Amino acid sequence: MAKKKTENNQFSKYIKIFWKTFLFGLGFVILLFLFASWGFFGAMPTFETLENPDSNIATEIMSSDGEVLGKFYAQNRVPVTFEDLPKDLVNALVATEDERFYEHSGIDARGTLRAVLSLGRDGGASTISQQLAKNLFHGSDGSKNIILRIIQKIKEWIIATRLERQYTKNEIIAMYLNQVDFVNGAIGIRSASKIYFNKEPKNLATEEGAVIIGMLTNPSRFNPKRFEERSRNRRNIVLGQMVRSGFLKESKKIELQQKPIVLDFRPEDHNQGIATYFREYLKVYMKDWVKNHKKEDGSEYDIYRDGLKIYTTIDSRMQKYAEEAVQEHLTILQAKFFELAKKEKNAPFIRITDEETEKIIKSAMKNSERWRIMKEDGKSETEILKSFEVKTKMKIFSWKGEKDTIMTPRDSIRYYKHFLQTGMMAMEPQTGHIKAWVGGINHKYFQYDHVGQGARQVGSTFKPFVYSTAIEQLGMSPCDSIIDGPFTMPKGKWGISKAWSPTNDGGAFKGMVTLKKALANSLNPVSAKLMDRVGPQAVVDMARDLGVSTDIPVTPAIALGAVDITVKEMVGAFSTFVNQGVYIAPTFITRIEDKNGVVLDQVIPQSKDVMNRDVAYAIIKLMEGVTESGTGARLRGGSVNGLTNYKYRFSNPIAGKTGTTQNNSDGWFIGMVPNLSAGIWVGNDDRAAHFRRTLYGQGACMALPIWGLFMDKCYKDKELNISKESFEKPEKISIRVDCTVATPTIDSTDTDRPNMDEFQDL
Repeated sequence: MAKKKTENNQFSKYIKIFWKTFLFGLGFVILLFLFASWGFFGAMPTFETLENPDSNIATEIMSSDGEVLGKFYAQNRVPVTFEDLPKDLVNALVATEDERFYEHSGIDARGTLRAVLSLGRDGGASTISQQLAKNLFHGSDGSKNIILRIIQKIKEWIIATRLERQYTKNEIIAMYLNQVDFVNGAIGIRSASKIYFNKEPKNLATEEGAVIIGMLTNPSRFNPKRFEERSRNRRNIVLGQMVRSGFLKESKKIELQQKPIVLDFRPEDHNQGIATYFREYLKVYMKDWVKNHKKEDGSEYDIYRDGLKIYTTIDSRMQKYAEEAVQEHLTILQAKFFELAKKEKNAPFIRITDEETEKIIKSAMKNSERWRIMKEDGKSETEILKSFEVKTKMKIFSWKGEKDTIMTPRDSIRYYKHFLQTGMMAMEPQTGHIKAWVGGINHKYFQYDHVGQGARQVGSTFKPFVYSTAIEQLGMSPCDSIIDGPFTMPKGKWGISKAWSPTNDGGAFKGMVTLKKALANSLNPVSAKLMDRVGPQAVVDMARDLGVSTDIPVTPAIALGAVDITVKEMVGAFSTFVNQGVYIAPTFITRIEDKNGVVLDQVIPQSKDVMNRDVAYAIIKLMEGVTESGTGARLRGGSVNGLTNYKYRFSNPIAGKTGTTQNNSDGWFIGMVPNLSAGIWVGNDDRAAHFRRTLYGQGACMALPIWGLFMDKCYKDKELNISKESFEKPEKISIRVDCTVATPTIDSTDTDRPNMDEFQDL
């Protein structure tokens, strides 16, 4: 009896120990959860933080036709809502990552128990809500300390349950997919679908969505770009999971599993995509914008993290056509440049000494990234110069794509000095909206912007400013006659230090001509005579009124374009003539919104009256002569005074002006139709590199063909509605514009005259 009593006491002792242990353990776990929720183990998100989780959201740059031109981002993330996600993608996620997602409240008890009993072999039991909590608020510290990992898991559970109370299931799914890093610069489902398949998420096919969901386990390991077979196998597992969960029929699974992965890989970075130069120019603009448009709390917006939406005036279709036109023409022109560079002495540094060539190359070395890095590392100039003579592996730009090669850095500088560059901009004269912006030939290799940043000598494209001043101040008309003959401006007049006697290229004169013929054939003595009559200050004032802010010397030589102006300013100025004398500043933004769609800024273009409508229309008629029978006549195609047919066959009214500078360093063409103006400059970055012969180096051959290719593409796209009508004529015009003169004869005496027989391919 005593033995039995002893056994009962012993049993009661064990029971008490059990309950004490259990209660102590339970209390300890409760305390752990309480301490974690109170922030003893690190800060926990507040109610406000849960309501507005801090995510790095990319700023999107939108085109006028609703396309995404590019992004500014620290992480390439643009959130989507649940409504933007296709049903099969959501089903694939739930089937693969959290089968009981719609049944639990943030923690899957069954899954957790299974994971504990299997020691983690059957998965980590993290629900979608837990994974979102980890991604949003505390991440993974990768610690091997079991206590720290338990604390991390507890925090994850607490945040997951809070998220479940704060958000709907659908919102949690969208938030989770917006947070995942899918590698290759794709943060979130929208970036992933755009980069891998060039689609919006809602347009993903079932098998495409399965590829993306399959990456969630390990995005690098199942990256379809690098590991296609591995990704395909993982996709098929996801499809199998969808069948198991009742989201997909077996027959459909078998059909989809047979399909290959078809990517439309479009990596998104600042050197790829369209409008790269424009995006860089916009970035600089936005850095100033954020200083003048603060948040309510006084802090500045972060264009890389605050998810702004910048609505621009750029038309993605016209931008694409402009970039294609540049590539098509410069591929041919560059080949000609390389061909001639091999034949001609000292090419491409034409007519300069070896000493001058060496000076140019050394200057480029000192401006290079290699020089900067080695200088910061404390290397001497001798050591740095020596490094430029060591052959090394490198990728170089070519019009046929990137090439792997071995050359010295010095030789690469010489190689890049050969390349012709361009600046091209198109805008709508009536609104000032810039529609296309091409600042160079390849932003990865040549980052200098030749539209808004680089000013170049404009040559004869400056002459319309002289003519408009003369017509306005002297009451002249396009039909008035003037003698193209020898002319000398004496020393001292208008402040010149010596007598000035401008001539036409080739030295020949045309005698009595109308102003329309004089501008059409770009006759230098006529421009000088008009400058002499109105004075250089009046012309400078006219250019200023037309929006040219570049410093212009008050000297007669500007009559022939001896002044540097940007493409952006020149196109804006010429558009004033189309817009009946009203200057509208070129504009590239319509509005800016925050991530919630609240308008932060609405841009209204600046405008001012510069000249009366009659004068503006007279200049348009003058410049129509350039494309009818002057230096831009090749746009017409057909037979021009007996010359060979040409590929451009525009028959509609076009006003324009070519320009060629001394030694053919700069070639220009600015052309206009009633609702679109476009200007192009072509030349080498270094003015010492240029075509020896005017045949190739003139604006009519370097720049005009790009305009022709661009406009041809625009006209073929009927949705753009580019006008082929006549320019609007003022009622009761006071200036005579209809001149009854014989068609001017095309000869080789004009600076900008193309020889079409010799240059058919351009």
